Amino acid sequence: MIAKIQNFEIDLSKPIDISLPLTNTDANPIAWYIEKPTIEAVRFGDWIGKVSEGSSTNFNNIFFNPHGHGTHTECLGHITREFYSINQCLKQFFFTAELISIKSESIGNDLAITKTQIERALNCKTPEAIIIRTLPNLESKKHKNYSKTNPPYLLQEAAIFIRESGIKHLLIDLPSVDREEDEGRLLAHKAFWNVKDVNNLNADARLDCTITEMIFVDQNIQDGSYILNIQIASFENDASPSKPVLYKI
Repeated sequence: MIAKIQNFEIDLSKPIDISLPLTNTDANPIAWYIEKPTIEAVRFGDWIGKVSEGSSTNFNNIFFNPHGHGTHTECLGHITREFYSINQCLKQFFFTAELISIKSESIGNDLAITKTQIERALNCKTPEAIIIRTLPNLESKKHKNYSKTNPPYLLQEAAIFIRESGIKHLLIDLPSVDREEDEGRLLAHKAFWNVKDVNNLNADARLDCTITEMIFVDQNIQDGSYILNIQIASFENDASPSKPVLYKI
């Protein structure tokens, strides 16, 4: 099925899913010092919500954390005192997007993505969304426990450049755009959303902009321009598990 989005033709029958599934196994990626998700049948006395145990239906409870258990999309409510939900902040779902691949640079004991790298990779393009695939692009990203590993992150200058370029949606294959242990500064988050005071939100903060973390972009997907569809669940929460999908133009 061919559709026209923002004057671009895309084939809806050929989606490119760049999300990670959520499972209750050790294959599930994890960040922020938590355990793997729990997916288990409801129990009422001797009754178990599982067809293989004699029930008419499978009836599971799921316990997970969107920030630590896989692909998720968050709004600025992630870092503000006042409550903002991703369900209220994200009202459009299709965007022009640019996929870029970047190898982090060594900065002291860290690996980080710089403004210069982003600027060069975009090459003057101004999409609505940017998708950053970090190199090396190892399959282990799909199952990695990132806790206490000090993963690469985005420098504040890079986040400012992305914001000033007019890009509204930032997607990355890391557990956070910020350093794992940064004493709560969250410089890249604040710079991207233009949040100057988490206790008293400034009028020009970017309420309609999102950050999506812990994606996975397969090696056979080429850098370049796409149409991006960000799918979320309707959680009234700062973040939701999400399924970002690309379509070739």
